Amino acid sequence: MKAMKIGEIARRSGIGIETIRFYEREGLLQKPERRPSGYRQYDTSVLQRLEYIRCAKELGFTLAEIRELLNLSFAHEICCESIRQHAQAKLDDIENRIHSLLKMKKSLQGILEQCIHQQHADNCPLVHHSSTDSSQHCSLPIMKD
Repeated sequence: MKAMKIGEIARRSGIGIETIRFYEREGLLQKPERRPSGYRQYDTSVLQRLEYIRCAKELGFTLAEIRELLNLSFAHEICCESIRQHAQAKLDDIENRIHSLLKMKKSLQGILEQCIHQQHADNCPLVHHSSTDSSQHCSLPIMKD
């Protein structure tokens, strides 16, 4: 395997040098060997690991979750069930966030419909506060499913 400096790894992976160093500090990448000159020395396997991190991030995994997946994925005895459980948990989390976002969208659409005929901010359903009572905050209508 050809040894590469961090700049070449960054160029080939499309990931910035500082991000690569950050991944090392966070334990997502192993600390590379150093040349006598002090330069980091990587082999091509780090490119595969960086691609794995990039894909996992695109799927919504946090860096902590990616670290766990990397430990499972690159372990000598891979347990597919453990990886599947992590993926299912992430899918469940995404479904919950989608449901929450759809509720937020529905509420905001209702508010915008109320705003169509309003001319002044003092009648705006998004702004129901009194300048004399600072304890009141924006009160939004609750939309039911």
